[in-house]
Amino acid sequence: MSRLADDVEAAQLDEAAELVEEARHVLDARTWTPGELHLLAVELTAVLANVHRVAESRGARLPASDDDGPVVDGADDAPDDGDEALDDGDRGGPRLPAEAFG
Repeated sequence: MSRLADDVEAAQLDEAAELVEEARHVLDARTWTPGELHLLAVELTAVLANVHRVAESRGARLPASDDDGPVVDGADDAPDDGDEALDDGDRGGPRLPAEAFG
């Protein structure tokens, strides 16, 4: 039964990866219609729900720990003001232009 669950999870993650690539191509082309964007959002929502389910399932199988994990040297030295700049690679790829939202 565990192997079957692992196979289903792997298939769901593969499907998500393929859809992310397809979404990037659609968005990069910048020639989408509102209907295409709607369909893409529906499909991405479905695979995101599956990926979330996989993460929850795998997290539930992890052994409980009493500590918060390893401390990285210097990680707590600087205050987090939330103003760090992100380059495009940190944001998960291209973004929709503001006019796509109405």
